[in-house]
Amino acid sequence: MIARFFRNDASPAAPARATLRDVASEPWDLICVGGGMAGLCASNRAWQLGLRAIVLEAGAEDIYACNTRRSGGAIHCCMADITDPEETILERIRRDTAGAARPDLAAAIARDGRRAVQWLRAEGAHFIRVALTGQNHVLAPPRPARPGWHWEGRGPDVLVRRLGANLARRGGHLVRGARVTELLMRDGACVGVVAQCGGDSYRLTARAVLVADGGFQASPDLMRRFVSPAPEKVQPRNAQTGRGDGFRMVEAVGGHFAGRESGFYGHIMARESFDDPRLSPYPFVDTLACAGMIVHHDGTRFTDEGRGGTFVANEMARLADPTDAVVIFDQAIWDGPGTRKALPPNPIFPLSGGHIIMADSIRELAARAGIDAVRLEATVATFNAHVRDGRSDALPVPRSVKKIPAYPLLHPPFGAILACPGITYTMGGIAIDGHACVLNDADLPIPGLYAAGAATGGLDGGPYSGYVGGLSKAATFGLRAAEHACTYITGSPAPQRIVAA
Repeated sequence: MIARFFRNDASPAAPARATLRDVASEPWDLICVGGGMAGLCASNRAWQLGLRAIVLEAGAEDIYACNTRRSGGAIHCCMADITDPEETILERIRRDTAGAARPDLAAAIARDGRRAVQWLRAEGAHFIRVALTGQNHVLAPPRPARPGWHWEGRGPDVLVRRLGANLARRGGHLVRGARVTELLMRDGACVGVVAQCGGDSYRLTARAVLVADGGFQASPDLMRRFVSPAPEKVQPRNAQTGRGDGFRMVEAVGGHFAGRESGFYGHIMARESFDDPRLSPYPFVDTLACAGMIVHHDGTRFTDEGRGGTFVANEMARLADPTDAVVIFDQAIWDGPGTRKALPPNPIFPLSGGHIIMADSIRELAARAGIDAVRLEATVATFNAHVRDGRSDALPVPRSVKKIPAYPLLHPPFGAILACPGITYTMGGIAIDGHACVLNDADLPIPGLYAAGAATGGLDGGPYSGYVGGLSKAATFGLRAAEHACTYITGSPAPQRIVAA
């Protein structure tokens, strides 16, 4: 099955790899910084519109790491169908981000998410429906339902190769090993970049530049600035390529950060995952923590588990010690919510080598997990009483039930998992408008400068860490960036029609 999708994605007749030296002296219309979904969509769309576009990718390998390749491959909006009616999508985004998403960014996804799927299909993407997750547009072939990465030769990787081959066929280049370090400005407009390769530095000029380098989840200093006081205790479940170069460059020329409270998309992981690769990026233990509870080692709850795993992971990351967290559940939760979702902790977690602390009483469980026993018993008793009476919103730390029901901890044996937050990608980033134009401190576009994908902020996040969708955001704003750049460069509106690759 993999061979059927993969066979034609790496043609032996493909042109030799271009180097920075080869392309530095050529005039470009659009330089795309980053070879993931956003950069490849924008560069291919630019060539369709008659622009000369190039992609500069920091990864030097033929099969370089990036967020897109490591993703699950679903093109969705708020975990639902991206091709639903516009008003339905807008309402989902308003709900999940509690109204924090910029209206023009939400409107762009609602309007053009469907078109992004159609465009990708025309470029050679194959989609399947995965009933278990409710996703209708998952890149094929899908990743296997087992722990570990298993990304090579799967849908997202196949698409990256396909888009790279399409770009080469159109006359563009995907230059690997090219790390962009500076944006060139003239009279307030972006006119190119400075890029390095092998110790040499090159200046490339262009009429527009797109920053799409995948966020800053692999940058300890930016993580500390925007996400967590202790980023070394946040488990990376990502490609480790998002170093924040794009944001630093944009900030240096007057751009600013959007979504300061947005945090990141991620999950609740076992603390053992730092030492055991079998436990990252899957399985995560969100369903156990959110049906049961998560406590400090002093035995007290500190967050609303009913808001979901991404919200709880962000709350953990904001702690002085993000690993001061223990997931508590009982047999009923293990046998019920623990078996749901793709790659559920029951039975995947123990089969992957994960350690569950078990006991027949809460007091004994506390002793084995290193938790204050008196406080944990009191916390559980109070929690159970409020849940039983339907008053979980009156708990010392209120527990919502609209999204995820609360389960009392009544049925031994009881379980505990020492936990840590796991980050997939950052949801805050470069401020853009609905055309993917980078905004300055006055919220005005910087001429010739665009950004898309995980490098940007303002869509995902909000007070409850609402996740809109990584690949859908990258594809939609990659296309919109290329189309606006065409208008900016030529003075004529870009056509919206979809054509086969």
